[in-house]
Amino acid sequence: MSEGPFAGFGPDAVAWLYGIDGDNTKARFEATRGVWDAQIRAPMAALLEAAAGGSGRRVKLCRPHRDTRFSADKRPYKTNFWGVVMPAAGSEAGQYAELSTGGLFVGTGYYQMATDQLRRFRAAVADDAAGAELERLVAATEAQGVRVGGDAVATAPRGFARDHPRIALLRRRELIAGATLPPGPELESAAALDFCRRTWDAAAPLCGWLDRHVGPSEIPPEVRWGRG
Repeated sequence: MSEGPFAGFGPDAVAWLYGIDGDNTKARFEATRGVWDAQIRAPMAALLEAAAGGSGRRVKLCRPHRDTRFSADKRPYKTNFWGVVMPAAGSEAGQYAELSTGGLFVGTGYYQMATDQLRRFRAAVADDAAGAELERLVAATEAQGVRVGGDAVATAPRGFARDHPRIALLRRRELIAGATLPPGPELESAAALDFCRRTWDAAAPLCGWLDRHVGPSEIPPEVRWGRG
């Protein structure tokens, strides 16, 4: 996948996303597909290829079509567009970017941890040394303007007290660090790549902690994701 150097998303990219949200039809998509190809898909591919930096890691882009088989919402097209640089060996933290009407969200971390990962994650968070280190890394990441969050269970996981000093982290089922670049001139320039790199760099120590203490799941993908 080679799209040339990244120079920003197109000036009509965000307006196109607003448009497909308001008129989510094949007729509109096909009539404006040139904008999607040139101002959204190609720049996203170029941005992520630049992020991969010749490392050999695969870049994956989403399809514009929604999977409507099990959804009550039968609109055929996504109203956002995302891609990811797949993780390096020994990690599960890819480099994610998503363009929507709100701008460009950039993130990384461990998404939807599997049961074996959650066991390792919670054991490390509960450990006084490793857990305190994670707290410091979260604070340091957020001090750089990168928010740390992710899906969480409603109450304390089994085996942990509700008043545990790190209960907010123990409740997490994923740990994601990210920031959003709003629509505007920076989004439409090469500066958007600099924003991505700053965000991923700020989150790198946090991802290093996850790699050391959690790592990839050992559950086969077809079991973990229900495929096959």
